[in-house]
Formats: sequence, C-alpha cells, structure tokens
Amino acid sequence: MEEVKPDVEEEEINYDRGDGTAVASGAGSNEDRNPTSSGSDSDSDSDQEDAKELQIETLERQLEGNPLNYEVHVQYIQLLRKLCHIEKLRQARESMSCYFPLSPKMWQEWTKDEVLLNADSERFKEIEKLYERGVCEYLCVPLWCDYIDFVQERDPLVSQCAPAGLMKMRNLFERALTGAGLHVSEGSKIWEAYREYEQAILLTVDENDCKEKEKQAQRIRALFHRQLSVPLLNLKSTLVDYKLWEASQGNLNDVNSEFDGVPTNVVSAYQKALEMCNARASYEEQLSSSVASDLDKLQYFMNYIKLEESYGDPVRVQIVYERAVTEFPVSSDLWLGYTKYLDRTLKVSDFVKGVYSRATRNCPWVGEIWINRMLSLERMSASEEELSTVFELAIQSSFAGFTERAVDYLSPQVISIDDILRLHAYWARLEATIGKDIVAARGVWENLIKKSGSLLEVWQGYIAMEIRMGHINEARSIYKRCYSKRFQGTGSEDICHSWLQFEREYGSLDDLDLAAKKVTPRLQELKVFKMQQDSKASSLSTQKDNLGAPILSQKRKANKTFCDSKPPAKKRKDGAPKPSHESPTVPTSSSGVMENVEACDKQETTLQGTGGHGSNAKEAGDSKLNKSELFYSDKCTAFISNLSLEANEQHLHQVFKDSGGVTAIRLLRDKFTGKSRGLAYVDFSDEEHLAAGLTKSKQKLLGRKLSIARSNPKQGRKKSSDNIVSQGYGRGHLKKDPRNLGQPSSSLPREERGNERPARKVTFAAPRALVKPLGWSRREESRIDEAAEKPKSNEEFREMLIKK
Repeated sequence: MEEVKPDVEEEEINYDRGDGTAVASGAGSNEDRNPTSSGSDSDSDSDQEDAKELQIETLERQLEGNPLNYEVHVQYIQLLRKLCHIEKLRQARESMSCYFPLSPKMWQEWTKDEVLLNADSERFKEIEKLYERGVCEYLCVPLWCDYIDFVQERDPLVSQCAPAGLMKMRNLFERALTGAGLHVSEGSKIWEAYREYEQAILLTVDENDCKEKEKQAQRIRALFHRQLSVPLLNLKSTLVDYKLWEASQGNLNDVNSEFDGVPTNVVSAYQKALEMCNARASYEEQLSSSVASDLDKLQYFMNYIKLEESYGDPVRVQIVYERAVTEFPVSSDLWLGYTKYLDRTLKVSDFVKGVYSRATRNCPWVGEIWINRMLSLERMSASEEELSTVFELAIQSSFAGFTERAVDYLSPQVISIDDILRLHAYWARLEATIGKDIVAARGVWENLIKKSGSLLEVWQGYIAMEIRMGHINEARSIYKRCYSKRFQGTGSEDICHSWLQFEREYGSLDDLDLAAKKVTPRLQELKVFKMQQDSKASSLSTQKDNLGAPILSQKRKANKTFCDSKPPAKKRKDGAPKPSHESPTVPTSSSGVMENVEACDKQETTLQGTGGHGSNAKEAGDSKLNKSELFYSDKCTAFISNLSLEANEQHLHQVFKDSGGVTAIRLLRDKFTGKSRGLAYVDFSDEEHLAAGLTKSKQKLLGRKLSIARSNPKQGRKKSSDNIVSQGYGRGHLKKDPRNLGQPSSSLPREERGNERPARKVTFAAPRALVKPLGWSRREESRIDEAAEKPKSNEEFREMLIKK
C-alpha cells in the first residue's frame, strides 16, 4: 500500500478557524505575498478552484462506488486539505481510517492540522486520542516525539509540574521507550527527550530540598545507565554526555579516561551494547542507503530479522518487524512471518490481537492471515462474538485467489472442479456435523447440482455424503435421479455399475433387482450408441485411407528402398556392358536420403490437406499425373532432421529466434498417433534469413544435434524416382526401345525420342501378381514388356486391385 505523493504544497495551506481569522501552516498564499496581483490572476485562480471542486465531486462519487480504493482516498484527502474544507477533511480521514491504516506521514499531517486549528487547547482530548491512534498503527519515532512535545506544551497538569502531570509524562515516556526506544538508528531521540525532561524537572526542585534533589538526580543517572546498555547509534557520545553530567553534579572524573567514574556494571553493559551495535551497523547502513531499491531494502530487513532471531531476544525481533512493516505495509510475507513469530514466542494477547488487526487491514486479500488470526483468537479463548466479528470481516474482503473466496463467488469456469468439490464437501460436512443441519448440508449439494449437474463427480460426492452418514434410502434416491443422465467419457456406464455395487452392499435382493431392471436397458442403450460412434469413426477412417492409398503406399515403399540393402545384381549372359554413369544410382549420402524423405513428407502433407476437403478417388488419381502439385514449391524453406521427439514448434521458434524472418514452422507428426517424427520445415521470409537459419545446423536442441539443410523438393523427387528404377529392376534391366533393340532408350538422340516419356517399371506399388517371380526368363520378360507397352488407367488399376 504505497503512499501516494500528493500534489499539494503544505506551505500554501491556510485554515479558517471560523472566527474570521486564518491560521497558516507555512508561508502565505501567492496572493498574500503579492497583493498587487492583477484581476486576470484572480480569474485564473477562480477557474482553478472550480476545477478542483469538480474534481472533489468526482472523487466522492468514486468512493461511494468503491470505498476500498486506497489511492482515491489519499487524493481526496490531499485535495480537501489544500482547499481547506475542514469538516469534510475530518470526515474523509475518519472514513479512510475505517478501511486502511493511515501512513505515519498522514498521521503527522492530521495531528499537526488539528493542533494548528486548536491553538487554545480547545480539543486537547480529541487530539491526544488522535496521537494515541497514530502511534498504535506503525512504529514512527517522529510521531512519538510530536506526541511528547504536544503533551508537554498543551497539558496544563504537565506544564505546571503537578504530581499527576509528572506521573502522566513519565508514563508516556516509558511507553515511548517500549515502543521505539530500541530503534537502533532513531531510538536515541526518545532517550534524550526523556533525559532533558527529567533534567528540567531537576531545575524546578527547591535547592533546600536535598532529598528530593538527590532523588531526581538518581532518576537522571538511571536513565543514562539504561541508555548505555541499549545498542544505539552514537552510543559513545552518550557516554561522554553522562560523564559531563556527573561532573556537573560534583562527581569528578578523568576526561581522558573513557570509563573513569563509570560504575563497573555500567561499563560491562556498555561494552556489550557497543558490540551488538557494531554487529548491526552494516544493516543500518544498508537500510539508510538512498540508492537502494525497495526490493533490496526488503531483503535487507529479512536479513536483519534473521540476525535478531539468532540472538533470541523477542523484543528486538519485534522492533525490526515493526520497522519493516512500516516501510512495506502491504508485504504479506512480512505480516505472515511477523504474526507466526508472535504466535510462537509472545503470549501477550492484546498485543498479538493488535498486530493481527493491522495485518488484515493492510493485506485484507490474503486469506491465510485471516485464518491465522481466527486460530490465534481461538487459542486465546476469545468469545464467540469476537470470533464471529472477525469472520464477518474476512468474508467481506476480496481475496486474490479464487480458492480463497466465499463460495457464492465461485464457478466451474474459473477454478478447477477439484477445488469446487473439495470446498462444497467441506461446507456440507460443516453443516451436517457442526451445525447439525442435514437439510442445509443437502442444500449445498443441490445448489452445486444446479450449476454443475453434468459432472459425474458432483453426484458421486453427494452420494458419498449420504452413505457416510448412513442415509441409505437418500443415497438410493440420488442414484435414481442420475443413472439416466449423460456424462463425459465412461461416466454414464460408471454410475450404472456404481448403483449395482451399492445395492449389493447396502440393499436387499429386491432393491438389487429393481436397480438391475432400470440399469440394464440403459447400459444396452449406451453400448449401441458406442457401437454406432465406433462404426462412424471407422467408416471415416476407411474413406480417408482410400483417398490417400495410391500415394501413401508409394511413400511407404519408397522409404523402404532407402533402408533395405540393395540385392546383388545377376550376372548378365549377353555380355552387355554395365550401365554407364547415366544410369541412376542409389544415393549413399545422408543428404540424398534426407531430401527423399522430405519430398515424401511434403507429399503426405499435401494429400492430407487436399483429401480433407472431400476430393473423390478420380481427383486423387488425376493428381497423380501432375506430381508437381503434391509438393511445396518453397524457395526459402529449411528442412530440419534429427529432432528430439520431445521437441515442439516452440522449441524450434527459440532456435531461430535470433535469425529472424520465420514465417511458419511445420512439425511432421505421425498420421495416427500424432507424435513427432523428428522432422520439420521452417519457412523464412527471404534468402537472407534462410541463410542465417542454415548456420544453426549442428546446434544442440534437447540433447540432439540438429541437421538443417535447404529444402529442395524437386531434387528430392528426382532422386527418389531414380532410386526406385535402380532398385526395382536391378542392373542392366532398362526399358528397351522397339526401334533399337539392345540399346537403352535413354541413349537415343532427343530428336528420335521426341516427346516420348521413358517408360520405367515401377514395382514398389504394383500388385504381387505383376512382380517378377523366381525363375524369371527373358522370353517372359519380352512378353510382359509387350503387354505393358500400353499403361493402364487408374480405373483399370483399381479394378485389378479389387479382384486381387
């Protein structure tokens, strides 16, 4: 709850006390300092004042709609303070203090304003109460000092040194020392103010009253001794002041000797305090640093707290916690640590209650603090009324986590079903066991069924409660209500079988027969429905497989040719020369295999994209004639292989993030399982980004080195076809041209071949009846070649497959 810095200059605020006189809190306004200001300036000031009045009305409407807006409260108070709306200002401050603790600075402003408006101590008691409220909110040494000065100046009993006034003032100083006297860096201010007050009292004692004078001197001496035993900054200067004071009282001591005239017990306590102060000096220096960030200061406080806890002094730990929550009042971790420490160590109920009250007012959205507060009250044997009040305050607070909110604000759309079930089950159990109201417990489940009746777990939780409480008939009636409902997955079958099991354990034979009579038709209905769904899914899968069968079967065979070893070629009997370098050969490099694989992968991707739009078998067959349509013609695409099966598109995006220019990432997945195949394509916007992406090759991703190459579908397609011819026929079995027997048609001049496409025997997708059996002869080869001279159409090929 960071304090909003006001845009108000305090020195320009004037207060009208209502008697025609004005009291200024600082220098006068611009108009007072410049009485010869022009009329235009007056008009401008009037316009500004009207604008601020309009702003006040806007802030008031905002607070009416949302009184828990801290920033609006601060802005509203500062604006009223600048415009000197005294009554509204008091009401605004009181209203804000009902919802939030005011910061120390805001308390100082409030008390000073009231003191300024009541110079004649007309409202001394009310202002004194304000100071009391302020010093109880946070640890603030300046506010304690202001409070002490106010009482000294405005309380008649104190100013007249009456016995009641002396006792009141000393009690106030002792409270200040308890609250802030152990503050290492600022606590000495209160000690010095206390000593100065007692020294002033000493001057008022009658010179002839030696006994009273000695008694007062002993009070001052005791204060010095107490202060010298507390680890405070400037402790050495305090020792010097003590020796000087003793000298003024006639007790001579050696100025050059540090401990001359100082009692031994005081010296021992002083040395121990000085050692403790030195151990804390580094922490105080860190906290006083002006360049340290808030996060660093918070960490410094946490380290400081650990140091004090190691010394084992609860009061000193409490002081550091108080300083920390003053600096960071909305840090829930600090309040949780502070309150838990108090629960473990301190048994002062009033003090612990006050800390918990401040914690919940500063962090009302933290449910854990509210829970700990109520548990702490229960340990202190607090009354039912007090516990009820705290509980009502807790449920009115707005929590940050959905699991901490009241059940009326919960819904299945915003939290998990497990959280909802756990909350309602606990609520219903409280109603049934502690509240002894079974109707209310059932009402909890009935309300949840209205909201989430389609969830099987809700009905099961309701049934479980009735069974646990021994209400068998009520559980049976719930089964009758829900067995015919449709739940997700196998939930409908599960509830039916659960009812049968319930009747076997708790019901009679008639109850079991009745349940079976109702459940059996329902189970049969569910079975038929499931068979229909499976049949529909199977038909869709078959249709999809038929559409992609010709090409997909070719892809699987083509991949196999790269993995299987090439069979040895038979010895040629005709003595024909071996195929020349023009004959296609199987590539042995990994790049060739990679390109063939990527060509087939792209082919499959295209088929899935076109087949999903209802293309018929004829369109699939026609697309076979124009294979270029089955491949991506990407000019700026990288092909990625050797991917880890755990890698996804996000991982690849991180790899190429610094390269830039990535337009799309396509991870190849298995058609049936959906799992990654370890291959992917990455599209780039231009050649420059593609070149940068190719440099990522051999880079490790999830423990595997990536293989990245430029995607070239055309080359991959060509090599794939050449490999098929080479492995399908073996060496020397090239298609013979009828015009030039014994000579490969590829050796003919282009003019003689014309537009003739070289006929290649594709055996990897041919029926088994067309594949060469063992004992194949050249005579049979010539006969088959002549029969195969005319290629079959798609329809003929399909009929032939169906017959087989």
